Amino acid sequence: MRKFSVVLLKNMGCALIFLSASVACSLESEADKIIDQSIATHGGERFQSAEISFDFRDRQYEIFKSPERFRYVRAFSGEAGRIVDVLDNEGFTRKIDGEEVDLPDKDKDAYANSVNSVAYFAFLPYGLNDPAVIKTHLGEIQLDGKTYELIKVTFEKEGGGEDYDDEFLYWINKENFRMDFMAYTYHTDGGGVRFRKAKNQREVSGILFQDYDNYKPEDETVSVEEMQPLYEEGKLELLSEILLENIQVELIQ
Repeated sequence: MRKFSVVLLKNMGCALIFLSASVACSLESEADKIIDQSIATHGGERFQSAEISFDFRDRQYEIFKSPERFRYVRAFSGEAGRIVDVLDNEGFTRKIDGEEVDLPDKDKDAYANSVNSVAYFAFLPYGLNDPAVIKTHLGEIQLDGKTYELIKVTFEKEGGGEDYDDEFLYWINKENFRMDFMAYTYHTDGGGVRFRKAKNQREVSGILFQDYDNYKPEDETVSVEEMQPLYEEGKLELLSEILLENIQVELIQ
């Protein structure tokens, strides 16, 4: 009987492991499906066949991203002259008045992260199918009187970049699959947590762009999961507006 009990427990353990794995796969598959539909709603394949330019906080950006290659350009005028930053598959370079300049690694990483951050948010939800992205469907939730599919995103350490430990929540509208809200933690510059509400949603050449109201909590050590209750209770401070201006899209045939 003792031997049989041990075998039974082992079999039960295997069954539980199998069940847990099946549930995890189910959750992951549902998250993938929702994100796929959201990407399609926001522009789908147009994202990877378009060169997009816009102004953001007095700086000009040009963004291109395909499954194989990417090129992000930021240009602005500073005290030293006309500055052009380029981040692509080969790395980061900065030119001032057409001449490439040497930068300390610390500055190079900071500038590259800044350019990448703007491109990442401007292209959302495109990019959420990158190999390092881990997506989990947390179920349906009500927010501002609408029903949303709540997706949590984390990142693999391998391929997830320097900010692989950041966490994101995306509220995907159940009716039209638009990404209306997001919240995220970050660890650069002392770290913190933010909550964004989309506004001014508009299409340019079949790609959906949106601006955001950007909120922060009084206590920036709270978890990203606490941001919706704080927003609903009116306990978030409006920190800034994220406005993309003069958007142009050139579709590449």
